[in-house]
Amino acid sequence: MSSEVYILIPSRIGSTRLQDKPLIDLNGKTLIQRVLINSLEVNKNSFVATDSLRIKQNIEKISNNVVMTSNSHISGTDRICEAANKLNLDENTFILNLQGDEPFLPKKLISDVVNDFFINECDVITASNEIKSNDEIDNPNCVLVETENNNIATKFVRTGKINNPRRHIGVYGYRLSTLNKLVNLKPTPNELELKLEQLRFLENNYSIYVTNFKGDIPHGIDTNEDVISAKRYLNENIK
Repeated sequence: MSSEVYILIPSRIGSTRLQDKPLIDLNGKTLIQRVLINSLEVNKNSFVATDSLRIKQNIEKISNNVVMTSNSHISGTDRICEAANKLNLDENTFILNLQGDEPFLPKKLISDVVNDFFINECDVITASNEIKSNDEIDNPNCVLVETENNNIATKFVRTGKINNPRRHIGVYGYRLSTLNKLVNLKPTPNELELKLEQLRFLENNYSIYVTNFKGDIPHGIDTNEDVISAKRYLNENIK
C-alpha cells in the first residue's frame, strides 16, 4: 500500500458499556493490540492515537506506533486529526480511520476502501455490508446506512426505517486536508444525540462514498457477549 496512505486507530479508555474496553484480553492479546496487528499487516504506516498512558504502554509491548493526543476530543475523528498533524503528514495524505473495537476487519475490506477512494469522486469514504437478520436492524449497536444508486450515503441511523438498509462498518477515509476542515465544523445535534460522528460530515454537505463489501465481517466489540463471541472466533479461526 502506498506510503501516501496512513491508517490511524483512535482509542480511549472511557467506554461506558465495557470497562477498560481497549485493554480487554482476547486470548492473550488486548483488543487494541489485535486491531493494530491486523492493520500493520495491511500497511506499516499504522498508528494508535490515544490519550491514555495505559493504552500507550500496552501498545508499546508490541509496537512503537502510538501517538499521544489530548483528552478533550469528543470523537475519534478529532483524535486522529491531532495524531496526523503530530506525524507531520502532507495534507494530500490519505488517512484511514479504523475504529479501535474492530479486531477482525478483513484486510481486503481495508484495501477495497483505499482503492475505491482513489477512483471515485468523494470527500469521505466508508464501508458497509449486507444485513444478515432482522435482529441487526433492531439493534442500536448496529448502525445502518442508506445510499443513492451511486453509493453516496444519504442517511445513517441506529434504529428506524430507511431504504435498502446496509450494516455500516466503522471505517472512514479522507485526505488530511479534508480532515482538517471536518474537525473545525461544529458538531451537529444529531451527531451528539446519536453518537454518530459521520452525521457531522453528512449534515455539512460532505459527500460520503460507501464501499459495499460482500464478505463476512465479524462484529466489533461493544458488549460482554461480543467479547465471548470474539474469543470463540479466535479459537475457531486464528491460532
